[in-house]
Amino acid sequence: MNLLGALGIFVRVAESGSFSAAARESDMTQPAVSRQIVQLEAHFGIRLLHRSTRRVALTEDGRELLGLARRLLDDVDQMETTLGGHREAATGVVRLGTSVAFGMFLAPRLPVLFARHPGLGVELLMRDEPCDMIEHRLDLATRGGEITDAALISRPFGTFRRIAVAAPAYLARRGSPVVPHDLRGHDCIIHLHTQGGTEWRFLGAEGGAVNVRVGGPLAVNNSDAAHLAVLAGQGIAMLPDIQVVDDIRAGRLSQVLGAYPTEPRAGYIVYPSRRHLPLRTRAVIDFLVDQARGLRAERQGPVPVGQTTSIAQVAKLASPFSIDPQAARIGAPTA
Repeated sequence: MNLLGALGIFVRVAESGSFSAAARESDMTQPAVSRQIVQLEAHFGIRLLHRSTRRVALTEDGRELLGLARRLLDDVDQMETTLGGHREAATGVVRLGTSVAFGMFLAPRLPVLFARHPGLGVELLMRDEPCDMIEHRLDLATRGGEITDAALISRPFGTFRRIAVAAPAYLARRGSPVVPHDLRGHDCIIHLHTQGGTEWRFLGAEGGAVNVRVGGPLAVNNSDAAHLAVLAGQGIAMLPDIQVVDDIRAGRLSQVLGAYPTEPRAGYIVYPSRRHLPLRTRAVIDFLVDQARGLRAERQGPVPVGQTTSIAQVAKLASPFSIDPQAARIGAPTA
C-alpha cells in the first residue's frame, strides 16, 4: 500500500462524505477507493469510517487521522514545491470558486491556460453567492469588495464595474435612455441577489451619485439568466462588465448611459493561508491576473470585433470539457 496515496484518498472521502465522489475526484473506481480505506484501517488497526447505504461518517479515530493526514499532505506538497518537485510543470487539479459572471468570462479563455500547462485541470464552482472555501474544498476563489475573513490571504487583481446594457432590438423598439432617470420608463431586468437590485446607482458627470429605482416584468436570482434575458431583447440589465464585454464587441449588446459609470469595485483572489502554494495554484493565479489585465486594456480603447472569443462560443470551445454552474470540472477531456 502506498501510504501517502491512501491518506490522500481518505481525506477526499472524509471531505466529500462519499466514496463515489472521492472516486470521481481521484479518477478511480469506487471499489478501488473502498479497498484503499480498508487497507488503511488494517495498517493502523483502527476503524476510520461508519458506513451506511447513503453516507459515510468519521469515527473518533478517523477525525484524529484526518487532521494528521491533512498536515502531512500539506507538508509534502510544500516540500515538493520548495525543492522543485513541481518546478518543471504545473500539474493536477485546482478547484476555483467564482461568480457566475466571472466563471462565464473565464470559460472560453481557459484553453489558453491548458495550452500553457497541459497537465493542469480546473474544477470551476460558479455561484452568485460567496461560499465557504473550506466546506467546498476550494483552492482559490475570486471575491468582490472588502475581504473580512482574516483566515484568508487576499490579492487584488483588478477593478470591475457593472454597466447598463440592452440588445439593439430592444433599443430600436423602445429607444435609448439619455439620463439615468429615463430608466423609469423602461423594462429593467432585476437581479435579486445583487446589492441594490431594484435601485441602480450611477456616478454623475460631476462625480455625484444618481440613484434610480427601476422595475420591470422580469426578476431573476442568477446573473446568467439576466444575461440571457437581455440578449433576447427583454429589457435593460445592469451586469458586470466581464459578463458582457464580448457581446458589446460583437454587437449583440449595446452599453447605455455610458456617460454615467457605476462605482468601481475591487476584485480579489483569495486562498487559505499557507506558507507555500503548489505551482498549479500559482499558475491559475497568474492566469487570472493576466485576464484582468487584458480586460483593463480592452476598456481603454476600441478592439476589433471578433478578435477574442465570445461568450456565445463557450459551448463550442468547451465541448471537450464539462461545465456546470454548481461544480464544473474543466480541463480533463471527457470520454
